[in-house]
Amino acid sequence: MSLVYLITFIVYFLTVLTIAAVASRYTHDTEDFVLGGRRLGSWIVAFGAGASDMSGWLLLGLPGTVYVFGIDQIWLPLGLILGALVNWTTVAKRLRVYTKLAKNSLTIPSFFENRFHDKTGILRLVTSAAIITFFTFYVSSGFVSGAVLFQSTFHLSYYTALFVGAAVIIGYTCVGGFLAVNWIDLFQGCLMWLALMAVPAVTLFVLFHVHPNLIPLHSQLIAAISHRSLGIIAIISLLAWGLGYFGQPHILVRFMAAKEPNQLRRSTWICMIWMTMSLMGAVLTGIVGRWYFSAQPLANPESVFLSLAQELFNPWIAGVLLAAVLSAVMSTIAAQLLASSSSLAEDVYFRFFVKDKSAKQGLLTNRTAVLLIAAVALFFARSPNSTVLALVSYAWAGLGASFGPLMLCSLFWSRTTRNGGIAGIVVGGLTVIIWKQLAFLGGIFGLYEIFPAFFFGLLAIIIVSLIDNPPPDSVIEEFRQFKAELRHGGEENP
Repeated sequence: MSLVYLITFIVYFLTVLTIAAVASRYTHDTEDFVLGGRRLGSWIVAFGAGASDMSGWLLLGLPGTVYVFGIDQIWLPLGLILGALVNWTTVAKRLRVYTKLAKNSLTIPSFFENRFHDKTGILRLVTSAAIITFFTFYVSSGFVSGAVLFQSTFHLSYYTALFVGAAVIIGYTCVGGFLAVNWIDLFQGCLMWLALMAVPAVTLFVLFHVHPNLIPLHSQLIAAISHRSLGIIAIISLLAWGLGYFGQPHILVRFMAAKEPNQLRRSTWICMIWMTMSLMGAVLTGIVGRWYFSAQPLANPESVFLSLAQELFNPWIAGVLLAAVLSAVMSTIAAQLLASSSSLAEDVYFRFFVKDKSAKQGLLTNRTAVLLIAAVALFFARSPNSTVLALVSYAWAGLGASFGPLMLCSLFWSRTTRNGGIAGIVVGGLTVIIWKQLAFLGGIFGLYEIFPAFFFGLLAIIIVSLIDNPPPDSVIEEFRQFKAELRHGGEENP
């Protein structure tokens, strides 16, 4: 059976690398490599944002959580759906218009610098440092997840599995840049969706039509569907995950890369339908897995999707379903690897060390940055038991609370100042770290740290901006121009 899986994975890898090779033909300069030349269509923007967001958690973590705790975990996907919807409807078009207006900003740090006309570079440096740090750990954890999947599927050594998976991801990211990552996300997003529709559907068919004796007694079914009731702190914590969307650079850059601002409305519908169906498929996988394995519970709950795929499907189809898990892992790693390497090259090297660059130099430097970030991430991923996995728990909350409030204020409040932005980043980030350390106290400190951190970060921006000197007239005038372009539909100037 491993041979069948191996052939399936080889075909999958060849498909991914072929897409990257084609994308490389359209990658000529820095803007192409970092942002796809701002020419992505509706479907690619939608799937790029969706697939890079979910990661392996969608097919492993969420079904495993529902398998253990029951349907009450629905609050988490509900929070993600609401957060993503608000992000798409309030941030996407505004960010696309403003980043083009603000000196054609290619990264989130460069947008913040250009939005506030910060000539010191402090805001850009602080933002890029946070992105590089958090995403390096994120990428490292993704490498570990991919390696463990390879190791368990093909019985390889951990190091062999680690370097094979990393080589493919690094290869297509370096070769094709942003276009390759997003075109591949469209392919991988479709694969993930098909897998999450097929596994619970086939499992239900088997339960009710092939092996009805596998269905537990009525009381056990109820226990699987509603395992326990949650308190208000737990519910708010699960819903609060949605706040993270406003500050995730690897998702926000998808909005910036859209060919036209007005196409983002269509992208919103595409992404939200894909996301809602995929999340519900993951939740249903956890529920039916609990029923199916009721007689012999799984030792590792996160393997419920993999176990159902291997037990109920033809080996060739199971191989495709396993490739879907790898797709989920790879799409997120590639997006975060590109976001962090772009920040290293554009927001640090070319901002502070080399001001002038040719198109060739820009491409070479960005590709070198991909290799550097990947090398550091691989170093942290050298052990499957690395503590890097624990550090990742800070990343979603840290980025969301640090950049989310500033992103919203930058797009909606003209009175926001540079110093207010720096205060928001610092307060939001520190609150995440401090709140996490106080979780052992219980009570209010049991609340997921992004909720208080987001609130305090937003409060810091407002207070410091009001105390600070008003923004320069040039900043206010540019904000008015931004609002005017929004009123006219955000159409590009001829």
